[in-house]
Amino acid sequence: MARLKMMLLACVLLLAPTGLRAEAFSELAEDLPLMAGLTEYPGHGLVFDTPAGRIVETYAGGELTAGAIQRFYRQTLSQLGWTAQGVAGMHFVREDEMLTIDFPISPAGETGDAILVRFRISPRPQD
Repeated sequence: MARLKMMLLACVLLLAPTGLRAEAFSELAEDLPLMAGLTEYPGHGLVFDTPAGRIVETYAGGELTAGAIQRFYRQTLSQLGWTAQGVAGMHFVREDEMLTIDFPISPAGETGDAILVRFRISPRPQD
């Protein structure tokens, strides 16, 4: 039931009339929206199921700024049930999962140069 709710919400995001909208969803993590302007790199990710939960790592790139990407995901992921952890980082939690978004190779400026984005979903550590 929770997965159905997430998929319905994802459909709403695709149809959103705002400037911040998803163009598509990751092929490796069907509940991870891809910001307009980002293209997922096929063959450069992994999916692994463990007893504790799934591990997904995928990469996308585009001619966007890190700031625009961060704003999009901070706003969009909350609509999909993810809660931001910390102020500066791009770490989110939802149920038993963690999502980290980072930029392993960042352009020198914020001028819209090509940027690489890494998305990692993993089981949330138990306290």
